[in-house]
Formats: sequence, C-alpha cells, structure tokens
Amino acid sequence: MNVLSAFLTVLLFVASFITFPFQTKRIAFRNYVVKTVSDDTLKKRHVGNPLDHLPKNIELLTGFGERADFSPDNKRIAFMTKSFGDAMVLDLATRQIKCLTCNVPAAVFLRVMHLSNGDYILIGPEKFENIRISRSRDNELWYLSKVPGSKPMKLGVHMSEGMAISKKSMKIAYSQVHDQAPELAEHASRLIVCEVDLSDGTPKLINKQTVYEGTGYPFEAQDFFDNDSKMTFVRYEPIRDAAGKQTGQLASVMTLDLKTNEVINHSKKPDSYNECEGIFPDGKHTLVEADRQCEWLGGKRGGSNIDIWKLKLDGTGKDFVRLTNFNDYEGGKASNPVVSNNGKYMAFQLANTADPAGVGYGLLLYKF
Repeated sequence: MNVLSAFLTVLLFVASFITFPFQTKRIAFRNYVVKTVSDDTLKKRHVGNPLDHLPKNIELLTGFGERADFSPDNKRIAFMTKSFGDAMVLDLATRQIKCLTCNVPAAVFLRVMHLSNGDYILIGPEKFENIRISRSRDNELWYLSKVPGSKPMKLGVHMSEGMAISKKSMKIAYSQVHDQAPELAEHASRLIVCEVDLSDGTPKLINKQTVYEGTGYPFEAQDFFDNDSKMTFVRYEPIRDAAGKQTGQLASVMTLDLKTNEVINHSKKPDSYNECEGIFPDGKHTLVEADRQCEWLGGKRGGSNIDIWKLKLDGTGKDFVRLTNFNDYEGGKASNPVVSNNGKYMAFQLANTADPAGVGYGLLLYKF
C-alpha cells in the first residue's frame, strides 16, 4: 500500500466513525469477532459480545484503536489506530478524532503517551521488519510536539515495551533487555530513569540513571507516584520447559522506591498474571490486567485471559477488586487501562484473547 492510499484509508475510517457514531459498536464487534476463539476448558464463559452487556458506567468511544492515554487536562485521549500504525487523538467533548502522525510515511508506531507539557512521546521502530524484531530490538523513543504538523524526533534510545511518564515533571522511565542493550546478559533487564530536556530547542534525554537491574525477569516501567519518588513496574515471569524454551508468561505488580531502592511485590499471587497499568492520582491504587477470574471461569492462565482489576498498593495483595467482565465471554478481554489525572475516568480497550498483547478493537470510557 503506498503512502497516499494508506493516508486515505485512515481518513475514510475516521470519517466514517465521526459521521456515523451509531456504527461504532458494529465496527468494533465486527473486528473483534474475526479472531474469537476459546480455550475455555471448563466451558463457563458465555457466547456473545461483551459490548452488548455494558453496565451504565461504561461507554464505547470508538470502533477501532488501542493503547489509550489521557491528556494532562483530561480533555483528550491519544491512542493508536493499530499496532505498527498511526497515533491519533480524540477530543472527549466533540468526539472528533485527529491524526497526529499521518504526515509520517508508512508510520509504524506502537504507543503514544502525553508528557506533562502536553507534547507526546511515541514508541516504535523507524521501519517495520517483522513483529518480533520491530517490537524488541528496533523499538525506540520519539518526541512529538503538540504543535499541528510537527514531525517525530528521535530521542536516541532503544527500549523494551512501554514506559512511565511523570504527571508533574518531564521525568520518564523505561526498561531495556538484551535485545536493546547487548551488554546486558540474555535474561537480564534494567530500569532507567531520566528527564526530557527542551532547553536548546532540540529534545534530548539527560540525567540517565539505572535505578534497578536484575536477571531472569524482564521488567516494564509503568507509573510514577508519591511525587515521583516511587514507581510501579511489571516483573514478567517467563515459564520455561526443561530445555529452557519459554512456553508461557506470568507477571507480578512491583513498586520501586527511588530513594531507598526498596522493591515490593504488591500482587503476591504466584502462578498468576498481574500486570500493573494506570495508577490512580492518590498513588494508593493501580489498575491491573489480571487472570484471577480463571479460578472460576477456567481457561489458560497468563496474559491472554485477562480483565481489569483494581489493586491497593499496601503490599498484601488482598484488596483486589474486579472492574470489567469482558473475559466472561469466549474470546473476550478488557486491556490496557489508564486513569484520568482527576481520577474520575478510566479508558481501556476491547481486546481478543487470540491476539498479541496490546491489540485492540475500540476504546471505552469507564466512569468511577
């Protein structure tokens, strides 16, 4: 597909959403059901569309898209059209959608996130090679000004998965594994904290500091809290066979005190999947993608059969409340949740258990 046709495709898709809002559910469900499969060994899940059973406090926003992120003023949501695609922004008042990267030929970004000054951080490769290499070895950070027509600028760092961005300053954190930093051992990972500096007009990263490093478990930075003195992160826990081949993956919710270096496991649930996502403004709770409903619904444990839960960061792992029930339906899951800066809303996505992590089929808004 050439650049012009790709651009027109995005415009037509967005225009159809804006002009025909009542098609949103139909578009989202049409995309979602294509890959619906079930590994529900206990047959306790329902057949159907979770969008047809939304509670009154959940609203469908778009019929496409993934990886939502609230603007600092809570008025907009940035998101991706798809994995290896364009970044968009949705105005919550008017429901109009604008493309942020359609001036980039064949854009293949994976994530878009707001900085505290309203500008954006993009994550993704410069060009697509294949899913594994482009999501790992070639994954890098970009800076994008909020000024219309701006183009992304490289920040000169390759990193793993997502990142933490301060709500109060230009501080960010990211992780690296062997794929991005060959000096690390094959199964080692490290968390790096730094600042985005705009003092000379060209964005760059300064004051880089490795704050945590370990072996055996890949890490992913998530959120700063407690006046940027602490950080949530995910500790992924690969399941390997006797030959060392990875056959699955679990996860735990962790926090790191950036002053004392104390690390705490807050999920405290071995043999389960608990990936922290958006944090609440008070820093006392975090959203979690978790598979705990598999205890009564059945199905394979791990990052596929997940729903959104709320966890109190008190170190006990006991105050854990389920917020969505998309995984009650065959092939369904809710994922990639974020909390607005005022704590009133959660944005998340409709997803499918058959897809890789992060793939979504539409954004939803949850009112607390």
